[in-house]
Order: sequence, then structure tokens, then C-alpha cells
Amino acid sequence: MITFEGMRVAVTGAGRDTGRRLALAFAERGAHVYAAARDLAAATATAAADLAAAEGDGTESRRGSVEAFACDLARPDTVRAFAAALAERTDRLDVLIHNGAAYLSGPDLLDATDDAIEATIAGAGTGTVLLTKHLLPLLRASDRADVVTLVSGCGEVGNHRSLAHPAFYAAKHAQAGLAEILSHRLRPEGIRVISLFPPDFVQDGPRTAEHDLTAQSVIDCVLFAVGQPRDCFIREFRFEQLQR
Repeated sequence: MITFEGMRVAVTGAGRDTGRRLALAFAERGAHVYAAARDLAAATATAAADLAAAEGDGTESRRGSVEAFACDLARPDTVRAFAAALAERTDRLDVLIHNGAAYLSGPDLLDATDDAIEATIAGAGTGTVLLTKHLLPLLRASDRADVVTLVSGCGEVGNHRSLAHPAFYAAKHAQAGLAEILSHRLRPEGIRVISLFPPDFVQDGPRTAEHDLTAQSVIDCVLFAVGQPRDCFIREFRFEQLQR
């Protein structure tokens, strides 16, 4: 198993589902995880789940830990507050994982309210940019910094396969554009910028070719990329969608 002992990892959208699994996976491998969610109670539940797992398998001495924070990516004030809280707790950040992004359904542009559209684009678009900006000093202080974004296939050029709302597509294209330029501009500093473009996937299910991609497979890709030696700059993971 790849280990990340002593590493400091921030995960957004860590209150449930894929974000919670990511936080627990890094903690299990020795990292200290800063788990952020819109709802502090949800992030706290992730920290509690990590503690329960450690006590259950007797690995407290070998595991990392999870610390809970509130961060609503659609609200710049809470983004800045989260970044400031991390700066008070650590002198570096080794991995920043952009997982938080509210999904918006409805194939027709009229299927969502103005408020929902604004929140969707603000969270995944503006929130991702601002959080990266405010945590960049901590990332630059690390000698092995990675920025990982779970973009979604909706951020691929020419992808029309999801029934997500057009605003979600727009938000994910914003994330993809940010990752692309940052990968180029931060490469000379040794900071890796890694993007994943999974199709709509399920949290649990059989991990076979005849079934949908699972969250665990996406997480395994993240762990693999972060665990590579520093000469290995993996920019993107592209996935073939199940043909129905």
C-alpha cells in the first residue's frame, strides 16, 4: 500500500461520498488531512469516522488524522477563512484536492433557477480559483506539492454524454482551464497539477467492465498519481464511459 506518512493534505467536499473516502484514504496511509465541507457537522463526521476506523483496526499509531473545517466554495469569505485557518496550523501543504463541487441536474438551460446556476458556477469555478490562490504559499513551501482536481467528464471538450445542467458543464470547463494553465506555469517550481475527468460514477458497485465506474477506482487513481516519484508529472486521467 502506498503510504503518505507525515504529509499534509487538504480535501474539499469531504463531508460525504467521494470526498469523505478521499480524506479517510489519505489518513489511513499516514497523512494529516484537513477535511473541509460546507457543513462543519459533515466534516466533523468524517473526522469521527477516521477515529473510529483507527480504533477498530488498532492502527492509531500508524495512521494519520483528520481535522474538520467549514468551507463553502461558493462563498469567498469562507474560502479565505479556511485558507487562513490552515496557515495558522501548518507551514506547508503537500496536497490540495479539489473535490467539492455541487452537482446540478437538468439538460435544459431552463431546468435550474438563477440562484442554483450562480451557486454551481461560483463553487466549482470561482471557489476553486480562490482556494488555490490562497493556499499557493503553503503549497510552494512544500518540496512535493500536488494540486489534484476531480473535474468530471463534463469538463472535456466535446463531451455531451452527461445529463448534467449546462451550468455544471460551464463550471467544470472552468476547472479544467485553470488546471491546464497552472500545470504549465507551476511545472518549473516542481508543483504537479493533476486533473481527473471521470464520467458520472457510482459510490459503490461491482468493479467490472460491465458496470459503471466506482468512486473507489477514482480514488485509487488519485492515490497512484500523488504517490509517484517527483519526476513523474501526470497531468490528466481520462476515462472511457460505459456504452449502454
